[in-house]
Amino acid sequence: MLLDTNKSVLVVIDVQAKLLPGVHEQQRLVDNCKWLTRLAQLMAVPVIGSEQYPQGLGHTEEGLRELIGADRLYGKAHFACIDDPDFGNAFRKLDRKQAVLCGMESHACVIQSALRLLEEGYEVFVIADSISARNPLDTEVALRRMEKEGVRLLTREMAGFEWVRSSDAPQFKAFSMEFLR
Repeated sequence: MLLDTNKSVLVVIDVQAKLLPGVHEQQRLVDNCKWLTRLAQLMAVPVIGSEQYPQGLGHTEEGLRELIGADRLYGKAHFACIDDPDFGNAFRKLDRKQAVLCGMESHACVIQSALRLLEEGYEVFVIADSISARNPLDTEVALRRMEKEGVRLLTREMAGFEWVRSSDAPQFKAFSMEFLR
């Protein structure tokens, strides 16, 4: 099952500046989430994001927040973003069947979002090199569990090649020049 730009939505989960200092390889996580967001925009794939309890934990990392757009970031109390009414309603209005997830933390909000989206009948793809947690073991175990439960694991470049599909695609040159260097 390949990603399809007409069916996909990129979901950026809880990449909040206040939480980043304790996260394993936090700069790589932020950079990869930005990379995916820019790629989704190139490919006309909608992007939506969540923020866990933003009134206490603050907002998404500034550069990522600017890329996504503050109006497409939804505060939440539930760990599974689809269970929060504001996020859930906005997500469902997009009317897409493929949820492509990145963000943090792997063993909490990412895994619960992935499993709940599966329960609701969505095809769920987690970008393995674009999720993280404070403890790398939590990410490793979360990835194993998600895959066992039916979540499809990809890398960011795999997602890019699947969205582009062909070297004849109008976006291929930009993809090659801007994202593969």
